[in-house]
Amino acid sequence: MFLEKLLHFPRTIFLLIITIIALLIFILVNQLVFAPLSSLVSTYNVLDFELAWTPEKIFIIFASWGALGMEAQALGVYWDFLYIIGYGFFIFGCILLVSRILNGRLQKLGLFMCMTPLIAGIFDLIENINLLIMLQNPTSFGSIVPFLASISAVIKFALLFVGIGFFFIALILLVISIIRNKLK
Repeated sequence: MFLEKLLHFPRTIFLLIITIIALLIFILVNQLVFAPLSSLVSTYNVLDFELAWTPEKIFIIFASWGALGMEAQALGVYWDFLYIIGYGFFIFGCILLVSRILNGRLQKLGLFMCMTPLIAGIFDLIENINLLIMLQNPTSFGSIVPFLASISAVIKFALLFVGIGFFFIALILLVISIIRNKLK
C-alpha cells in the first residue's frame, strides 16, 4: 500500500530536513509577507475575504480595501501558493515523524492523517484561484466564485484542524507511552 511506504521513505533524516525547510518557508512567508499585509487593511482581513460567501459581501470588502488594498491582497494570494508548500509539508512531516514511532491502528491512522495537510493544500489552491478571479475582475465575476472560495477555505481549515489535532493527540499518547515504559 502506498501509505505504508511512508514508514520508510523518505529516510527520517531527509524527512526531518524537508520538514525544517517547510517550517522556514512557513515562518518567512508569514512574517515577511502576511504580517505586513495585515497592517494595510483595517476593516476586513484576508480571512473575511476567504469566508465572504456572496458577491455582495465581496463588494463591501473591496470597497473597504480600495485599489491599493486589492493589489496588496492579490500579491498575498500569489505568495500563498508558496505558503501552501510551507504549511503542507511542515504539518505532513510532523505527522509522519510521529506516526513512524506509533504502533498498530494508531500508526495506520497516522499514515492517513499525513495526507490531510496535502489535501488541504489542494483546497487552498482552489480557494486561491477563486480569490484571484475576484481580485482580477472585481466587478464581473460569477456568483459561484465567492461560494467556491469560501467552501474550499472551510474544507481546508477543517482538514488542517483534523491533521494538527491528530498530531498533538498522538504526540501526547507517545509521551505517555515513553514515560510508562521508563517507569517499568
